[in-house]
Amino acid sequence: MNRKKILGSHVKRLLSGVSDHGKRHLTEVETDLLQTNLLLEEAIEKLSRNFMAIHEAVNDRQDTIRLLLDGGTPSPEDKEKLEAMNEQVGAYVNAAITSMQFQDLTSQLIDRTLKRVTGLREFLATLGAHGAEMNPDSDNDEMVELLGKVSMALAIQSLELRNVLRKAVSQKHLESGDIELF
Repeated sequence: MNRKKILGSHVKRLLSGVSDHGKRHLTEVETDLLQTNLLLEEAIEKLSRNFMAIHEAVNDRQDTIRLLLDGGTPSPEDKEKLEAMNEQVGAYVNAAITSMQFQDLTSQLIDRTLKRVTGLREFLATLGAHGAEMNPDSDNDEMVELLGKVSMALAIQSLELRNVLRKAVSQKHLESGDIELF
């Protein structure tokens, strides 16, 4: 291969690698953000349902509560219903607390997304720094050597970032079994 083709090959490989790396990480950022949004929507829906259920349970016993506040004596049936309401409200509160556990997962997803964005920024900074070293008057051999260094530095950064991000985030889906977030 002549020098011009070698240089063209290195430039093509470098640009394709940068493009692939950027697209891959931006796709993962998009996926993590969509999963975070799903977790938030689901948790908010479940919290709303449980708080409305608490409201309904208390509202259903409002007449008995007023009777007690006015000094009256509730019937044995009303007493049983009040005791059952206590258990109901406790169950709804527990369900609401469980649905708030999304915070840990969203924090993990946001942290991973930030690492991807930071890694991509560092990747592009490395490319920019090496690009600044390139002298337009350099001969082909010098350019091929510099492109080789740039490609190697970017490959190492890519592997390091991939190792940092390797761990998967998983949780029990709030409604229907296990989901895994990658």
